[in-house]
Amino acid sequence: MTKDKKIRITVTLECNSCIQKGIINKKGVSRYITQKNKHKAPHRLEFIKFCPYCHKHTIHGEIAK
Repeated sequence: MTKDKKIRITVTLECNSCIQKGIINKKGVSRYITQKNKHKAPHRLEFIKFCPYCHKHTIHGEIAK
């Protein structure tokens, strides 16, 4: 029998510049949902994504659940 291990997990990416500017209270925060392989990528993910609140491409980092 094989063990049912969850290798791929769902992570949420959040705009880093919105958090630093304090836009959270006014408009909101840009969030994306993606998956990662926790064995191949044990560190936190960071991607450059478009933020509709900043109106530009910014770094979106993984947040803890």
